Formats: sequence, structure tokens, C-alpha cells
Amino acid sequence: MVDAVAERVKASNMTKKQVDVALTNALNVIMEAVANGDKVTLVGFGSFESRDRKAREGRNPKTGEKINIPATKMPAFSPGKPFKEKIAS
Repeated sequence: MVDAVAERVKASNMTKKQVDVALTNALNVIMEAVANGDKVTLVGFGSFESRDRKAREGRNPKTGEKINIPATKMPAFSPGKPFKEKIAS
């Protein structure tokens, strides 16, 4: 991904290392915001948010024994309309 972005921003004279740092920092900001319960929307791309997952009953795949899986929070992504259209075409 760094190589592809670096190729597209070649005219701005950013090095691959600078692109890598920028991408890493952007992703870290998104992860921190979602971890804090915020919704992050990148217009045209999609939205990242945290969703609650209810406690449920599962099975140990080795033994078949029933186990309780506790409630948790999971990251979720919803693609934006332009992203969906790009994939569908």
C-alpha cells in the first residue's frame, strides 16, 4: 500500500518513508478514535465504528463442549456509496 500511495503522490516529493509514516499515523488515529467509541467517516470511502457483540454460547471445536463467550466490542466498517459502486462495476 505504501508503494502505491508513494507512486500517486510522487509529484509532492514525498518519500516512501514519509508516506509510510503518514499512513501509519492516520491508521493509528482511526484505531484510537474507534477504541474511544467515536465513529470515523472518510467521505467516499466508508465509516469505522465500534459495535457491541452480545454474549453467546459456543462450542469447543475439539471437544464439542458448550462454552460461554462473553460480550465484547468489535471494530466494524461500513463502505461508502462510491466504494460500493467501484467494487460492483
